[in-house]
Amino acid sequence: MTTISSARLEWLEDQVRLWQGDGTIDARQSEAILGRYAASTRRLPVVRLLTAIGGLFVGVGVIWLVAANIESLSPTVRVVAVAFVWLAALVGAEVLASRSAPPPLVGTVRLLAALLVGALVFQSAQTLQVPAYEPLLVGCWAAAALVHAYAVEALLPLLVGVTAGTVYVLWASLETAWSGLAFVVSLGGYGLAALAVAALHARWLPAFATAWREVGALLVLVAVTVGAFPPVVAEDWEPGAGTWGLLAAAGLLGAAGLARGTALDRAELGIGAAALAGSVGLVLWEASADGTADLNGADVTHAVLGITLCAGAAIALAVDGTVRPSGRLTVLATAALVVVTTLQAFTVFAPVLEGAWLFLVLGVVLVGTGLAVDRGRRRLAEAL
Repeated sequence: MTTISSARLEWLEDQVRLWQGDGTIDARQSEAILGRYAASTRRLPVVRLLTAIGGLFVGVGVIWLVAANIESLSPTVRVVAVAFVWLAALVGAEVLASRSAPPPLVGTVRLLAALLVGALVFQSAQTLQVPAYEPLLVGCWAAAALVHAYAVEALLPLLVGVTAGTVYVLWASLETAWSGLAFVVSLGGYGLAALAVAALHARWLPAFATAWREVGALLVLVAVTVGAFPPVVAEDWEPGAGTWGLLAAAGLLGAAGLARGTALDRAELGIGAAALAGSVGLVLWEASADGTADLNGADVTHAVLGITLCAGAAIALAVDGTVRPSGRLTVLATAALVVVTTLQAFTVFAPVLEGAWLFLVLGVVLVGTGLAVDRGRRRLAEAL
C-alpha cells in the first residue's frame, strides 16, 4: 500500500467518484484503486522544524558550554569530552534508526553529531596549537560532515557540510582583501559546482540531488543579486590558488554533469554558468550609482541589465521548479527577483523617483512581478 498526503488522497477520492459516476469504472474497480493508497501519518513539517531547531540549539549549547569552561580543563580532557559527546550522538542516531525511531528524532541527533564534529575539529586544533581563526578548520568541518552525511545517507549532516563549505570558500577567498568580484566568483563558482553535483546524484541519491540543486540555485541567485548591486565593484582583487582550484573543480564537475545528467540537469548548469558570467561582467563594469543625484545613462543601463539578468535566471529556475516539481526553487527565484528589484530601486532610481512615488512604483512592479510569475507557473503546470 502506498501512503500519500491527506490532501492528495481526498483529491483521488473525488476523482474516483467522478469516474464511477460517468461509468468509466465500476464500484469494484473504484474500491481496488482506493485500496492501494492510504493517508500518510508523517509528522507535521512544524514538528520536524522544531526538532531540527532544537538539535541546533543543543549543538550550539554544547559548544558554548565547553568554551565557557575551557580554562578549567586540560587540553586532553577537552578533546576527550567533545569526542565522547560527538561519538555518543553519532552512534545513538544510528541505533535509533535501526530501531525505527521517529524520523524527526533520528534527524535531530544526526544534526547534533554533524555540529559536534565541528567543535571537535576546532578543539583538536587548539590543543595542537593550530591557529583557531583559519578557514582550513572550517573546511575540515565541512569535509567531516559530508563524510557523515554520505555514510548514513542523511540530509541534515549534508546541509551542515554544504553550509560549512560555503563559509570556507568565502573565507578563503576574502581572507586577504575584500572584493565584490571575489565574493561573486567564489559564491557563484561554488553554486555552479553544487548544481553539477546534483546532476551526478540524480540517479544515485535523488534526495541528495534535490538538496544540492536547491543549495546551488540559492548560491547562484545570491551571486547574481550581489553582482547586480551597483556599489559592488571588482577593486584590486587577484585570485589565488584556492579560487582557481574552485573554478577548475566547478568546470570539471560541470563537464561530468553535462555528460551524465539529463536534459533538465544540463539546462540548470547552463543557467548557472550564464548567470555567473553575467554577474562577473556586471561587477567588472563598476557602475557609479551610489544613491546620489549623479545618475547617468550608464548607471541606468547597468541597473536594467542587472534586473534583466536576475529576472532571466529567476524565471528559468522558477520554470525548473515547476517542471521538477520543487516549490522551494520557485520561492527562491521569486525572492531573488524581489530583492534585486528593491535594491536597484533604492540605489539607482531613488534620485529620480523620490519619496512616495518610489514606493508606489516599486509596489506596482513587485505586485505585477509576483502575479506574472505565479500565472506563468500555473499555466506551465497545467500544460505539463
